[in-house]
Amino acid sequence: MMLNKIETILIVGLGSIGKRHASIINEFFPLVKVVALRHSGCKKTDLDMFGLYDCVTSIEEAIAYKPQAAIISNPASKHIEAAIKLAEVGVNLLIEKPISDSVKGVKELIKLCHQNNCILMVAYNLRFLPSLIEFKEQIKSNKIGNMLSIRSEVGQYLPSWRPELDYRDSVSANKDLGGGVLLELSHDIDYISWIFGPIKWVQSYISKQSSLEIDVEDFANILLGFDNNELTASLNMDFFRHDTTRKCFAIGEKGTLMWDGVNNEVKYFAKGERNWEIIFSSNIDKNYTYLKEIKSLFSAVEAQSSSSINGNDAMQVVVAIEAIKRSSEISTKIYL
Repeated sequence: MMLNKIETILIVGLGSIGKRHASIINEFFPLVKVVALRHSGCKKTDLDMFGLYDCVTSIEEAIAYKPQAAIISNPASKHIEAAIKLAEVGVNLLIEKPISDSVKGVKELIKLCHQNNCILMVAYNLRFLPSLIEFKEQIKSNKIGNMLSIRSEVGQYLPSWRPELDYRDSVSANKDLGGGVLLELSHDIDYISWIFGPIKWVQSYISKQSSLEIDVEDFANILLGFDNNELTASLNMDFFRHDTTRKCFAIGEKGTLMWDGVNNEVKYFAKGERNWEIIFSSNIDKNYTYLKEIKSLFSAVEAQSSSSINGNDAMQVVVAIEAIKRSSEISTKIYL
């Protein structure tokens, strides 16, 4: 019987995101024991720097600590294997996005978590960003009237993501680890469906455009369709633009709303006006959304309630990604 309180939490994978989670838990939940699972082992400096209670090298050693929750932050291609072993013993889960690099095993995991009454949450933490929440609320308020078009773009030069590391060795750059713009930037597919509704069909072109030394796609141009057959969203993703960008434009008969995820702003361009009006702006710490999602996990465990970003939502993102890949291969529209 799992406790309805997190006393020990496991972090699977100790890359940059795993270390960030460990640091946040150590700072804001100092009474919680943080155990890391890293197959190559940890340095003593890791234990000290990130406040780790222990570091183990096998899932069996990790389970022996009887963690009430685990954060899965190893490469996407390895998420399901670790998650299923933990769900089998009733461990509540927060899985880094995407839930997996394919739909294989995802339904099994969702079913297993349901059977064993364990939380399954996926880390689409942009949903906790105040500016994106405001953007969604403004759209719900009918500020722009009848919506005509949605346009989204996201891109950043891959070598600048983590300049202290060789980008060629990163998850983002390697197919076997779950890299490529579609999986690595899947936040944008998630928030589009979260705000505008379930995606019903896709049509796309994906490719390797740049000279980056990677074996995955670095560009995607996608058209997404919804229940409203007349409304579509265009989504452009890349790994090569130097002006880091994450924006979404909702264009309506009364004007245009624009979300700027880099600057955490929402702007409005009203019909008949000449300039953008900033209607929302926030200055938040870089760890804000990570802390919010961890707090959300802790609250869900204590209340034994479902998470705000569940396995079904995350599976639909992967279903859409697989359809996007197929659409590009055969150059036609694919219905989900």
